[in-house]
Amino acid sequence: MFKRIAQTAGFTGLLAALLLTLLQSFWVAPLILQAETYEKAPTVQTHEHAEGAMAAHVHNDEAWEPEDGWQRVLSTTGGNLVVAVGFALILAALYTLRTPSNIRQGALWGLAGFAVFVLAPTLGLPPELPGTAAADLTQRQIWWVGTAASTAAGLALIVFAHNWLLKVLGAAILVVPHVLGAPQPDVHSALAPEALEAQFKIASLLTNAAFWVAMGLISAWLFQRYEPRSAQPGLNPAL
Repeated sequence: MFKRIAQTAGFTGLLAALLLTLLQSFWVAPLILQAETYEKAPTVQTHEHAEGAMAAHVHNDEAWEPEDGWQRVLSTTGGNLVVAVGFALILAALYTLRTPSNIRQGALWGLAGFAVFVLAPTLGLPPELPGTAAADLTQRQIWWVGTAASTAAGLALIVFAHNWLLKVLGAAILVVPHVLGAPQPDVHSALAPEALEAQFKIASLLTNAAFWVAMGLISAWLFQRYEPRSAQPGLNPAL
C-alpha cells in the first residue's frame, strides 16, 4: 500500500506541477513581472499609514532573486513540484480510506482540495502582487492553516456524515474562520493598478483550479492502475 501511495503521489505531483508551471508561465508570471515594474521603479516608496506617519519601504538591490528566463522557470517548477507531491500524497492517502470508483470521482476530490487549500483561504487572503501591503506574516499563516483545516472538516461532515445534525455542524465549521476574519493591514495599498490586481486574482484562481482538477483526475487513474493484482476482478489471490 505504501508503494501504491508513493507511486501515485510521485507521478501525479510531477505531471500536475508541469501543468501548473506551464499555465503560470503563460498567464500568471507576465502579470507578476508587470507588477514588479511598479515595485522596482523607485528605490524607495513611501505610503501613508493609518497613524498619519510616512513609512519608507526600502528594496534591497543586493538580495538574490532568480533572473527572468530559465532561472525563474526552474525555481517555479521546483517549488510547484514539492507542493504538488505533498498534496498528491494527501489525496493518495485519502484514497486508501475511500477509493474512487472512477476518475470522475477523482475530479471531485480535486475540487474539494481546491476548495480547502485555495478557494476558502482566498476569501480572506486573496493572492497579492508584489508591492501590496499585507498583515503580519505569522498571523496570516495561522489564519490560513485554521481556514484550510476547518474547511476540510466541514466538507467531510457535510459529504460523509449521515446525521443531519453533523451536516449542520459541518456547515457551521465552514464559516467560522470567515466570521472571525483574516488579519488585514492597517491600510490597504498597492503599487500595481487595480485592473492588474483583478487579472492576477482571476488568473491565480483559474490556474489553481485547473491544477487541482488535473491532480484529482491523474491521481484517481494512477491509484486504480497501481491496484494490487490480487485485488483485481477475476484474479484468485491464492494463485
